[in-house]
Amino acid sequence: MTHTARRIGRSLAFVLPVVMVLSGTLAVTSVPWAAHNSEPQVLTASAHDISKRAKTRTPQDALRDRLLLELQEKDPGVALTDLQRSVEGRPSLARHCMSIARALGRAAVEKYGPTHAHRFSRPVCDTSFASGVARFS
Repeated sequence: MTHTARRIGRSLAFVLPVVMVLSGTLAVTSVPWAAHNSEPQVLTASAHDISKRAKTRTPQDALRDRLLLELQEKDPGVALTDLQRSVEGRPSLARHCMSIARALGRAAVEKYGPTHAHRFSRPVCDTSFASGVARFS
């Protein structure tokens, strides 16, 4: 009798966790996470391509995006001033300053036109803003 009970206990000790994990996984995959309709969403492992690595944002990319947004919201003069301050605060960004200033020049031409964009030029990053304006005019 004890041998049979021990055998049943071992079987349950092995099978019960597996059943609980599988039932929990199935319960989570059928939860309607953000659905506004009444249809349940089924999540699958192949829903996202995990073979592609997530792009990490470099400091210069984050700075460029922030300054381009600032240029759109305010004006290129404010963005150029912030670029100069950022480079002074983080000297490691100095090697990317010219490309960021050219991108700001291009965005200024798109927003203001070549004549008006040229008025915001100042000697930031070896006048790269002015060369960006001239290149994209």
